[in-house]
Amino acid sequence: MKLLPKISVVTPSFNQGRFLEATLTSVLSQGYPDLELLVMDGGSTDGSVEIVKRYEARLAYWRSCPDGGHYDAINEGFGRATGDIIAWLNSDDLYFPWTLRSVATIFAELPEVQWLTSLRPGFVDHEGFVFDVHRIQGFSKSAFDEGRYLEEGGSPFFGFIQQESTFWRRSLWERAGGRIDTAYGLAGDFDLWARFYQLTELVGTPVPLAGFRMQRAQRSRDKDRYLAEARTSLERSRETGAWADAKAALLPEADTGPRAARYEGARVVRADVDSPESRWRLERYRFPEGVWL
Repeated sequence: MKLLPKISVVTPSFNQGRFLEATLTSVLSQGYPDLELLVMDGGSTDGSVEIVKRYEARLAYWRSCPDGGHYDAINEGFGRATGDIIAWLNSDDLYFPWTLRSVATIFAELPEVQWLTSLRPGFVDHEGFVFDVHRIQGFSKSAFDEGRYLEEGGSPFFGFIQQESTFWRRSLWERAGGRIDTAYGLAGDFDLWARFYQLTELVGTPVPLAGFRMQRAQRSRDKDRYLAEARTSLERSRETGAWADAKAALLPEADTGPRAARYEGARVVRADVDSPESRWRLERYRFPEGVWL
């Protein structure tokens, strides 16, 4: 086994005391040997600080004070992070028990993987029960440029790129500007994906990596605003990323009648699963399966 990378996870929080402890324990309970967890609290008044203090000895850093908002807090956290692999986990979402080891070994074994997300995003309810795991068939820059990862009512919608399941190398983060654009109130994650896609492809894995919690106070319930911001980012990405070139790179099936296997993506799967030599394997494949109009 190659040396496992240091992983930095930033958790922004503001008055999420109802869920914060479950989020922190979902990270810390995994016992990952080289973990850096940073909690950026925006000055909560609901008991969150007392929760954070209970875990203070296991945190790389924490603070509680007014800040410039969600993405400002994440940027500050990443500015302090020193990990080789970085991600953020919002203070109501959850990692699964195998998440960090899975992510670490994928990045360690496959240096060509620059950013990674799950093809099986999970969803948990208000009480933390997993109630669904979606299936996304694949990720492709061509599909991204066409808006297939935005729920616009078009066909097909492949599913959102789940933020809490997404991890990337520090080197990619720095090449993409090293910050989330705080001009976006909700879709800063989508804008970051657009900038990553200008540099390299997104790799999926069928391993579920995180659960998005459904709860009534979550910011993402304002879907109309999120989609409007994401569309703005997508248009900017199309202009700077030569969308015409991406369209020309579509597979030949894209231009004729009912079509299958329109896009090409990359995924990481386990090989030799019944052997002590089991390992991660990167493979290319076409999707979606079946026929759509």
